[in-house]
Amino acid sequence: MSFSTRPLGAIFLCACSALCQAQTAPQTGSGATQGPGLLARSWNSATDMDAWRGAGVWRASIAPWAPHFRYSEEHRDVWAIAIERQRPDDWLAGFSYFRNSFGQPSVYAYVGKRFNRLWNVEPLFFQASAGVLYGYKGKFKDKVALNVGGFAPGALVGLGWKFDERSSATLHMLGDAGVMLQLSYDFK
Repeated sequence: MSFSTRPLGAIFLCACSALCQAQTAPQTGSGATQGPGLLARSWNSATDMDAWRGAGVWRASIAPWAPHFRYSEEHRDVWAIAIERQRPDDWLAGFSYFRNSFGQPSVYAYVGKRFNRLWNVEPLFFQASAGVLYGYKGKFKDKVALNVGGFAPGALVGLGWKFDERSSATLHMLGDAGVMLQLSYDFK
């Protein structure tokens, strides 16, 4: 019997999207302010160059483990290393070098946001990022959507746990293909 994880992945992404919107939605009632919608506010925050030059932390990450949901003889071990900058308002931008599921060297450049204190649990966080992938080429070019010359849009969502002020672990969903464990350390 074959089990497809696509419905599970779609439900997870919808739930994460709803959670992010709830976390960033403006207050309602007498203290509410009118302004641009969620997408416009997010774009304005992510592209605020003065905020990127201000205070924040640099984060180094390694992802040594990424099991696939379905076995394939073509699959290879996946690993990644990354560096990212996180602002005090939890927006982040980074660059990851990784070996993809088919053994090809690949990169992911991204911008995203971390949502801390998930469900009022201090060490629990949700992280989402979107950007550009490069590296799925040759006979594997169709393994990612919208691939043109090895370049394709990419996105990651994950749940994480902060062990202390500097170290954390995150479990990222890799679309409907698998999950990746990432270990991170913040340099302040």
